[in-house]
Amino acid sequence: MSGGAFTDPTALAAALERGAAQTVAAMHAVMRHRSQALVEQVQHNASGRPGPRVITGKYRASWRADVQAAGPVVVAEVGTSAPQARRLAFGFVGADSLGRHYAQPPFPHLGPAVAQAGPVLVRELNDAVKRSL
Repeated sequence: MSGGAFTDPTALAAALERGAAQTVAAMHAVMRHRSQALVEQVQHNASGRPGPRVITGKYRASWRADVQAAGPVVVAEVGTSAPQARRLAFGFVGADSLGRHYAQPPFPHLGPAVAQAGPVLVRELNDAVKRSL
């Protein structure tokens, strides 16, 4: 390479491969960090009003992040398997499967955390891609 230009197609291909591998690794690191930060924010939001109040702490502790990569695609999944999650986040009005009647308001904790985390994630992914190339 001379003056920032490639004259050998093989060298260009090798440089692009290295850049791609570095980019995926950088994106994976950002996704791990930001998804864990999202879990922590959800847990914080689920520690009292306007989110749900803590009774035992099991619900708050049930939130997890999982990051997977398949080739150039990196995906983070943040969630919980707690059965009360949907009801706490969105509220519930009506009868449950046992016939009990509820008028439970929503206690937002996931939505506000995602709204806050989104712009930060985009900025950090953009910075990671720029650094790796």
